Amino acid sequence: MSEFLKVTKLSDRAGTGAVNFSNGFNINGSDSGISSFTHTEGATEPSSPSNGDTWWDSDNDIYKVYMNNEWKDWLGTTASSVDWKGTRGISLGGDDGANSEVRLNTIQYINISAGSGNATDFGDLTALREECPAASSNARIICAGGKNDSGTIINNIDYIASATTGNSTDFGDLESAKKGHSVCGDGTYGIFMGGISTSNNHGDNKIQRVTIASTGNATDFGDLTENYIRYSSSTNDTTRGVRCAGTTYSGSSTQFTNVIDYITMANAGNATDFGDVLQGVYFGQNGVISNNTIGIFGGGYKDSNYAEENVIQKITIQTTGNATDFGDMINGYGISIGGTTDGTTGVWLGGKSNQGNATNVISKVTIATPGNATDFGDMLGNIRDNGSASGAAS
Repeated sequence: MSEFLKVTKLSDRAGTGAVNFSNGFNINGSDSGISSFTHTEGATEPSSPSNGDTWWDSDNDIYKVYMNNEWKDWLGTTASSVDWKGTRGISLGGDDGANSEVRLNTIQYINISAGSGNATDFGDLTALREECPAASSNARIICAGGKNDSGTIINNIDYIASATTGNSTDFGDLESAKKGHSVCGDGTYGIFMGGISTSNNHGDNKIQRVTIASTGNATDFGDLTENYIRYSSSTNDTTRGVRCAGTTYSGSSTQFTNVIDYITMANAGNATDFGDVLQGVYFGQNGVISNNTIGIFGGGYKDSNYAEENVIQKITIQTTGNATDFGDMINGYGISIGGTTDGTTGVWLGGKSNQGNATNVISKVTIATPGNATDFGDMLGNIRDNGSASGAAS
């Protein structure tokens, strides 16, 4: 066997500069095993990668390396993300659904993962309010805007720590006062879409965003694909937020829309068309139900005669296309209903029927298994127009 006894200098063939090993070097005629790697930038995962290849995932702002047959972040472990859901389901505010429409400041909670159970008192919001959609960072839940007890549309944002029962605290303000807006969130950002800003406004296309971990005011994110949007439903996974249906306004009339559009929550910008819902509905689910693959939403009015829609619809969040049928809501209570999830079970908290009566019913579905909703338990009282989200219980 031969060996190097002493090497003092390596130079190129001409003896004028350093050696360039562009593809490794050979010893006794066999390749040393050193090979070149590929680098890719873009939103789509590279095909047929080899160990050592790198990829800048521009859609999620993550730099990845292909190791042991999977993409990992630069340190060799899957990039962690802040979750947007948890086992503790929270209901915030709302009204009692009676003719007098008493607005509530009540915060209630359930243990979603238990599979059944009644709501328990958590604390109070800073004011009586309804139509205040909520987003979560798993540890912190915020609710934004709504209408107070005097009927004034407000811009206030409140927050709670989901694991610690107690009253909410002031977080900041929306860019403008809103009610009838929809919500999505990736655990880092809470994002509020469309909604009504004055008593005679028919909605708008504005998207606003806050950083949930940092108290402060909302900032502009971009625009929805349609104008005058109000009372849409929504869903999201860890990267993509989706707005579903609602109403628009044209000329002198309100019109139902069947449009679904989406945003990438980490990247401010305008929404993009996703597909269509089965039925143009509004005043349906307020809150996010998904398992990070499938997003579902249910309830609402389905036409200008205000006929009730009890169908639950679903989409695959990362695959643009039209919604499909999932099952039916329970007992016809699917209007102005709060919805949230632990990522396996979706729950609806309260709501009202087409006859205008609110309910205390909590219902549930298993997100991965299409079917009709079943009973979970009861709220503390009849409730509708409540914000809902979920977070950690400890």
